[in-house]
Amino acid sequence: MTKINETPSQQLVAAAPKLGNPAAVGLAAFGMTTLLLQLHALGLVGMGPVLWLGVFYGGAAQVMVGLHEHKNGNNFGYTVFTSFGCFWLSFCGIVVAGKYGLFPASKTDVGWFLVGWTLYSGIMTIASMRTSKVLFGAFATLMVGLVALVAEHFGGGAAMTTLSAVSLLGTVACVWYVMAHIVFADMFGRDVLPVGKPLV
Repeated sequence: MTKINETPSQQLVAAAPKLGNPAAVGLAAFGMTTLLLQLHALGLVGMGPVLWLGVFYGGAAQVMVGLHEHKNGNNFGYTVFTSFGCFWLSFCGIVVAGKYGLFPASKTDVGWFLVGWTLYSGIMTIASMRTSKVLFGAFATLMVGLVALVAEHFGGGAAMTTLSAVSLLGTVACVWYVMAHIVFADMFGRDVLPVGKPLV
């Protein structure tokens, strides 16, 4: 019920609905797309599903999540989700363009592309030490996976591909755990899946 002495802005705040946590969608999208890419790397899935997920879920959805995190004042979420959304869109663009001979990229070119993302992820890994133990675990396994993938693109061999895939599947497990932590806490009204305190 509106009080007579309330200003219009106070009335708006009082009537504002509860908002969802956009990070739950971003984590789900990153995990799903990464899962399919690693299954592809292991020879279990073709590139088709990876590309479409990369464009719509890993790409577009994560960019939208990042913009919502911006509105929430969360610089970490804003930076990570927007950046990795653009990573997936760029990755899909490289694959499709290469398929049709438009701005083709060599294996070494992709290797340098991955070097840039490894350096960026290193910065975010340090920042993730201020979030939770599980989310730090996601970034730590992501770093191992990216380093192994870079090594593979510069002649490291099939063993590096397998190491990268296994490590990045660990990343998927971590980000989906954090996603489930967010959703379950909201649905059950308590912390069903604790993620641990920040490392520092």
